[in-house]
Amino acid sequence: MQMATEAIDKAPSTDELEKLLVNNEALARIELYLNRFNPIRVMKMERMEIRHSAILAWLLDPKESHGLDDKFLKAFLGEALRGQSAIGHPTAIDVARADLSDSVVRREWQNIDVFVHSDRNRWAFIIENKYDSKQSEGQLTKYLEGVHAGLGVSPSEISARGIFLTLQDEEPQDERYSPVNYLAVCAVLAELMKREAHLLTAEVRTFLQHYIEIIEEELGMSSESGEMQELARQLYRENKKVFDFVMKYGATSDFSVAVTNLFGDDLDATKAVTIGTQRFKLTALSSDICGCLPVSWEEPLRELPNLADGCASWWAGLPLIIWIRLDKATEGVGGKLRMVAEVGPVSNHKLRLSLVEQIAGLTDEAPKLRIQFTKTATREGTRYSRFLKENVINIKDTGNAEEITQAIEKLFKRFTPEIEAVGELLREYASQGELAQ
Repeated sequence: MQMATEAIDKAPSTDELEKLLVNNEALARIELYLNRFNPIRVMKMERMEIRHSAILAWLLDPKESHGLDDKFLKAFLGEALRGQSAIGHPTAIDVARADLSDSVVRREWQNIDVFVHSDRNRWAFIIENKYDSKQSEGQLTKYLEGVHAGLGVSPSEISARGIFLTLQDEEPQDERYSPVNYLAVCAVLAELMKREAHLLTAEVRTFLQHYIEIIEEELGMSSESGEMQELARQLYRENKKVFDFVMKYGATSDFSVAVTNLFGDDLDATKAVTIGTQRFKLTALSSDICGCLPVSWEEPLRELPNLADGCASWWAGLPLIIWIRLDKATEGVGGKLRMVAEVGPVSNHKLRLSLVEQIAGLTDEAPKLRIQFTKTATREGTRYSRFLKENVINIKDTGNAEEITQAIEKLFKRFTPEIEAVGELLREYASQGELAQ
């Protein structure tokens, strides 16, 4: 009875409900975005690594129905091998000059995710795809060293290169592999779709758009998603009482319940809460992902405005963010909770490079810090770079909000040393008025 009385007392007025629900353009745009059709998502394939390998193999095969011939194959290999010429041949330049239209693309040959062989050029490429799983000890080395025997040729007859494709910026255990992120797949594909639009049928173009959308959302890089999040924040500010009422008394996800257990029901981005020894602000929340900003990062970053150039539509509009996502298993009730610390799309490459190098350099004096960037983080043109290791906790039941809350707290406390170290670094540069270049 008390809960019912409280609900009535806090219920929004008719005028407040009409303002939100009747002819509200912003709400209509968000509804349209949430209800958009994507066949990959409909078939629950967005997190199935084997399906992503199949799509990648289709795109890489010059003889397949996409109509791009060897253009995607060359663009992908060129991006993966860029800056890696010291490892050996073929290099990115070799690939750019070559005709790869004879390439044979095979799935699961000798257990390799995607294998590409160009007899004309005497090249072979082992592509290990880690969309969600982790690499096994010695796995990459076994694949690379078994290629020549599998083809029945000597190492002098075929040049073999390894490529390690990952969603989570994991470094390959075998240094002979060139690392490349799924973000590069998006960038290469989007550029080809513009440049070679005349080669694509309407069906292929639509499918590729759906595929890019899935990857961008998995990476947290969707520009449309960022725009919708900002629109949602604006809608919340303008209709706060209605939304607070709905969130308290209406249905919601177990993940969002877990987050509000820590941050409170009032999703105010200006309010900080203490978790462990650090204070955090919640900057974004959806059914399976949230953005958080340590106050120890935000305050000095506000004093370094040049660093934020290019980040206006990215998360909190600053060059650094922490985000947490719950990934449900494809089968069963379990899943994984992942905490990501990330450097965003700073426009000035020198400033961005300096920020990445300074954060990476924190391990020089404190080697126990779980900070590690991939090799691609320092490349010009890289826009997003993650840097936390050991950042995943297994969840037994993704429908248990209390378990998720405890796991989020555990991740925040686990990475207290890293968060503090980055905060101290930023405060040092804020006191100087600029980031060292």
